Amino acid sequence: MRKVLGCLRKAVEKFDMIQEDDRVAVGVSGGKDSLMLLHALHLYRHFSPVKYELCALTLDMGFEGFDTGPLSAYCESIGVAHHIIKTEIGSIIFDVRKEKNPCSLCARMRRGALHDWMVENGYNKLALGHHADDAIETLLMSLLYEGRLHTFQPVTYLSRKNITAIRPLLYATEKDIIGAVKRADLPVQKSPCPADKESARQEAKQMLKELYKTHPQARERIMHALENKEQTRLWF
Repeated sequence: MRKVLGCLRKAVEKFDMIQEDDRVAVGVSGGKDSLMLLHALHLYRHFSPVKYELCALTLDMGFEGFDTGPLSAYCESIGVAHHIIKTEIGSIIFDVRKEKNPCSLCARMRRGALHDWMVENGYNKLALGHHADDAIETLLMSLLYEGRLHTFQPVTYLSRKNITAIRPLLYATEKDIIGAVKRADLPVQKSPCPADKESARQEAKQMLKELYKTHPQARERIMHALENKEQTRLWF
């Protein structure tokens, strides 16, 4: 847990992610990354140089079998408000539109629902659980499927909604997060999405896994390249 907290602190301070009196909503899907982000931001408040409000925000996509009870119980145990947004996104994408490649549209609809709730309830920061491996996978997918060098930003200001998206786990690896989640015994929920584990991201994850076998330092070097503003200009 200490390592993940160190990574979170590095990202928050380096990219000035959280300011005094920010109202931070953590997008909590129930997966390991978002739960660890909520847990880490809760702990970080104890030694953060600035004060900020924290809440958990979960989208109910309308899938059968998705139980928000354990998430709400965990949030109550740490004194963080848990808000659940009921939607029909799952039905729209899989039953009505019958999308063959649903991830992009689903992501847009989920972001829209989160942003609308935040505007209505006065929250100005949306914390997302993307980590270092997510950043590298996104870079690879962009290169292979779009023909461009692109990955998400650590901090993204959304001018139309006056909301800022932040990614405090940017320097943590998936391996670090998995270990910390087990030690903290967080109530991780299995994704009910029919497309889970069948996306282009899963293909990118497998390709990178093979790459790391022959080039163990590749992850660190790619992360360094993302930060090198003289060469990539991706994060600056």
